[in-house]
Amino acid sequence: MNKATFAAGCFWGVEAAFRRLEGVTDTRVGYTGGSTPNATYEQVCGGATGHAEAVEVTFDPVAISYKDLVEYFWQIHDPTTLNRQGPDIGTQYRSAIFYNDADQEAVARQSKEELSQSGRLPRPVVTEVESTGPFFQAEDYHQQYFEKRGIAGGCHLR
Repeated sequence: MNKATFAAGCFWGVEAAFRRLEGVTDTRVGYTGGSTPNATYEQVCGGATGHAEAVEVTFDPVAISYKDLVEYFWQIHDPTTLNRQGPDIGTQYRSAIFYNDADQEAVARQSKEELSQSGRLPRPVVTEVESTGPFFQAEDYHQQYFEKRGIAGGCHLR
């Protein structure tokens, strides 16, 4: 199994979206890309830690490729809004791909460039592509939030 980490606004909806994909074997929501060790929801929501709400996706690369996950990522949110998705505003809601190795970095950067040059979007792609740092798992009540509550959709995702 491999891991991929994405941030696209509120992590509840992002997690629910990725869990629908065949080949995704597990997900967990948490915080990455910041400077505060063991960040909590309250700290991250305050916007001062530098973390993004993110989803770590565990996937079977035989069933779904990392490239396919990145392409899906572009489809489920607006990568042209800086530090915002829907009503959620702040750096903690930024669009970002956090890569785990050089291969993931190359795929993410190439995919971003292709999307940027495609002319499909009305504004420039502002998604960050950065190395995965420490990932702090969010509190239990955030994990699979929509599934636990029987909510089918949610958040602001497309």
